[in-house]
Amino acid sequence: MRKVVIDLKYEPINSKFPHFLHGADYNPEQWLDYPDVLKEDMRLMKLAKCNVMTVGVFSWASLEPEEGRFSFEWLDRVMDNLAANGAYAVLATPSGARPAWLSAKYPEVLRTDSKRVKAIHGGRHNHCFTSPIYREKTRLINEKLAERYKDHPALLVWHISNEYGGECHCELCQEAFREWLKTKYDNDLDKLNHAWWTRFWSHTYTDWSQIESPSEIGEKRIHGLNLDWKRFVTDQTIDFYRNEIEPIRRITPKVPVTTNFMRLYNGLDYWKFAPEVDVIAWDSYPAWHSGNTDAATGCEVSFSHDLFRSLKGGKPFILMESTPSTQNWQTVCKQKRPGMHFLSSIHAIAHGSDTVQYFQWRKSRGSYEKFHGAVVDHCGHENTRVFRDVAELGSALEKLDDIIGTSVKPEVALIFDWENRWAIQDVKGMHNERKDYEATCIKHYEAFWKKGVPVDIINMDCDFSGYRLLVAPMLYMLKSGVAERIEGFVRNGGTFITTYYTGMVDENDLCFLGGFPGKELRKVTGIWSEEFDTLFDNDINYIVLANGNELGLNKEYEVKYMCEYIHAETAKVLATYKDDYYAGKPALTVNNYGKGEAYYIAFRNNKDFEIDFYTSLINNKKLKRAIDAELPEVVTAQLRTDGKTDFVFLLNFSPETKTVIINEKTVFEDMLTAENVEKSICMQGYGVKILKRKLI
Repeated sequence: MRKVVIDLKYEPINSKFPHFLHGADYNPEQWLDYPDVLKEDMRLMKLAKCNVMTVGVFSWASLEPEEGRFSFEWLDRVMDNLAANGAYAVLATPSGARPAWLSAKYPEVLRTDSKRVKAIHGGRHNHCFTSPIYREKTRLINEKLAERYKDHPALLVWHISNEYGGECHCELCQEAFREWLKTKYDNDLDKLNHAWWTRFWSHTYTDWSQIESPSEIGEKRIHGLNLDWKRFVTDQTIDFYRNEIEPIRRITPKVPVTTNFMRLYNGLDYWKFAPEVDVIAWDSYPAWHSGNTDAATGCEVSFSHDLFRSLKGGKPFILMESTPSTQNWQTVCKQKRPGMHFLSSIHAIAHGSDTVQYFQWRKSRGSYEKFHGAVVDHCGHENTRVFRDVAELGSALEKLDDIIGTSVKPEVALIFDWENRWAIQDVKGMHNERKDYEATCIKHYEAFWKKGVPVDIINMDCDFSGYRLLVAPMLYMLKSGVAERIEGFVRNGGTFITTYYTGMVDENDLCFLGGFPGKELRKVTGIWSEEFDTLFDNDINYIVLANGNELGLNKEYEVKYMCEYIHAETAKVLATYKDDYYAGKPALTVNNYGKGEAYYIAFRNNKDFEIDFYTSLINNKKLKRAIDAELPEVVTAQLRTDGKTDFVFLLNFSPETKTVIINEKTVFEDMLTAENVEKSICMQGYGVKILKRKLI
């Protein structure tokens, strides 16, 4: 008997349309001189089974062609046509690319780079987030949009700006940064100097005016400064966003608000941004069919999907942008092979998306994105492979309403923390060219993905108590209270796994004194780290597992790039190094602590170890899998549930046919064919199965 979980059903993104959203970025302003094209769009949208269009993303010059002269009539017609055809709008604010007249009249809105060079007009997001004038102008046009369309039947979601990113180093931003620092450090320069350890190289500040943002022509080696600047950029971007949404929240309080995030974008801490949006949205552009296997790419994208679901505690997200065919900006712009569009779209849904949306609806006739993938090609008709792929997916989505709002409650969490990543990027003294924090986190995630074990991707500030297994690769930084909460997690019965380079610095990037790992982690892990050795690319060491170890592992594993020289204090040694001066010293340990245990992995390897190690833990801990089945190497299983019905997604990330053997006695229903499935499933290359399982 399967345990019935607590209700995991969320409300639809907007209750006006409780179905999967399927659509694209629509740029009708590019076609205002082509009325036949705009008319044809409506016909094609119906054929493609598209029910939503994102409009207005880069439309400022068409909405306000001159300062103070607004032109909404064309947008009125678009919104009316969408409504008349049973479709909806994700209505965007236009701040991502401003009109030329604004830059010409108000040069303060232009960004200054880290070398203190002022930009000229052009590009996207070439604007200062601090500029009072830019804030005033964006707020005004957003207010106009909200007032005009507040009661429009097509309005479904607000899309704020586009892919926020970048930073500005102008004097306005320098002053704002100094004020931010004064607030953080209680207007006390001594506190700042201590936190940044400024006596190093005689960098002590004696006046706030002396502080400048990091620059190639100035200071970039005070790690505390670099870290605080990145924090400030996040906070200032959020503050700009809040200014953008104020009239929208005030005028249309019941319409959900979002903005589109970008994979693991380094420039903004999405954990800080997440509370500011009603629903998470992100833009996914994987390089399918590249040098990586499609399964490896699928694992990387799954990691991102799980992150964006986790940002709101499991609430379904919006796949705001993807491509039905190719991108135009990757080094090799390869077309999706037959089946990959359907697979990659359902892939997002399997991890928590309640939408599939594309960039773009119709290919631009000119400029930078004229050859970026789109539902409608330059030929202008429906008789293309890509269009048929989109229509096929649209028909399938109409069968999946039961999945809307469902989520998953994983037993496993993996910590991926922006501030920790920023600190690791700055640190010197490890393998400076192979820090690979993101890749390492994904490597520790991969075994769970292969075995169909759901995972939350969290940061170190999240609540750990709801999980059985907590994985924290390279947890270099320990913010205040984090080590204590990990200690409580393990003491109360949790299993904690961490690696080399853990527990080294505090939130100011100051090293802990008294030995590593610092704070409570030393007693939790039961080890002391004495030295850290890095290896050249052609250097290889090995670890040797102890006979009869509890993991059941019995082979040697290759060690590459990083070796930590540790001492087992209270921990049990499960593996030792084979060679070099630390031969025979601990490489893998486990420490029983309270009701739980903590594993310490002191080395980096070629992922074989992680696959075997975590597979052993999955089996020993009997962690919940999406389905009890024998999954081929390139097939993953993912789960969504409402607590009464499970929805299991089987995804084949290879062009070859694969067979999945189900070990459960449950009879599943194939949601796309309505057929019963019991023992064996034949999956075509890039094939998908969506199975419904009633809980007893």
